[in-house]
Amino acid sequence: MRGQQETERLTRRYRTVRRRSEALCRPLAVDDYQVQSITETSPPKWHLAHVTWFFETFLLEPFLPGYRPFHDRFPYLFNSYYETVGPMQPRPLRGLLSRPTVEEVYRYRAHVDERIEALLETVAGRDRPEVLARLTLGLNHEQQHQELLLMDIKHNFSVNPLLPAYQATGPGAAAPAAAAPDWIEVAGGIRDIGHGGAGFAFDNEGPRHRVLVRDHRLATRLVTNGEYLAFMEDGGYERPELWLSDGWSLIRRQGWRHPLYWHRDGERWSEFTLGGPGPLDPDTPVSHVSYYEADAFARWAGRRLPEEAELELQLADRPVEGNFADSGRFHPRPGSGQWYGDLWEWTASPYGPYPGFRPLGGAMGEYNGKFMCNQMVLRGGCCATPHDHMRPTYRNFFYPHDRWPFTGIRLAEEIS
Repeated sequence: MRGQQETERLTRRYRTVRRRSEALCRPLAVDDYQVQSITETSPPKWHLAHVTWFFETFLLEPFLPGYRPFHDRFPYLFNSYYETVGPMQPRPLRGLLSRPTVEEVYRYRAHVDERIEALLETVAGRDRPEVLARLTLGLNHEQQHQELLLMDIKHNFSVNPLLPAYQATGPGAAAPAAAAPDWIEVAGGIRDIGHGGAGFAFDNEGPRHRVLVRDHRLATRLVTNGEYLAFMEDGGYERPELWLSDGWSLIRRQGWRHPLYWHRDGERWSEFTLGGPGPLDPDTPVSHVSYYEADAFARWAGRRLPEEAELELQLADRPVEGNFADSGRFHPRPGSGQWYGDLWEWTASPYGPYPGFRPLGGAMGEYNGKFMCNQMVLRGGCCATPHDHMRPTYRNFFYPHDRWPFTGIRLAEEIS
């Protein structure tokens, strides 16, 4: 009975997650599925097929007797970075895949869905725990791609001169104006961080371990557009003393003078959102900034970015509530008390292994561990993150130049 209940629960969750991916693509025209605006993004069609390939490769092929892949070339087309599995279509060239068609990709999804449910009904014995563990990982993997879908669609649409809207409504009704940030004082000491309890976590979230935290303060809200505009008006992008060397070189080379998706018309600023372009709200958190921009702003403000341990300790003391993808807003909102949702927050912590880290075995060990170099940790989730995908120990990571994700800034400072 207990095993049957677990099967039914996972089957319901599987259906929910898979349908959610397709619902996110419902506003798209068939032409939109093909677009890849930059190397960092992927076409929506590719996302839908890649997450399906994950279930096919890591669950159906090893555990469903007699299973034959839907198409013998799909592993090449839709493998992302699993070198131990086999060769793959180069990432910059995913947008060239006019075939398979969107219709065929949806048939692929239906084919795999039917057989995953058959596997859940029949798997038993010593294979069952591994199947359930891989299925749970696959569902969380698909939820990551749901977030990437929204980020990538936004960038894809932003480079179109028509500035099309993904959804008919904009960010929604404005919240009360952002008040001056309050500051939380935190006493330093030896603290425990990292995942160490029940429930799912990615391998990079553990093991739980002890860290030294210094006395510090954290702002209770994110930096706003208005505050970032003041940084710009004070010559923020022209002052090399505020920038890390790589960041200064980058903004000079790329010509950056404002966050991604900002546009200026005379003295007025607008911002592109998934609801199309609209006036820049000075009280909304500034978004789509790189680590370099976040760090430069913090220096200009006389503060610093938080360490990841500092943020995790705050997140662990709070319920997982906030502006997530479930709201359908897909844009940060003004206000205070923003700890979860809205924007992924850059930290000053390089992405690396915790003491005692061990990656998953086999090909799935490539999921996180091999990226532990030259990237920075972000915390807290964003407005494109599914609510039930978030937890206090979640470690996201991006390269310091990335700003197409929903990234923002929280300030911290030492207590003298």
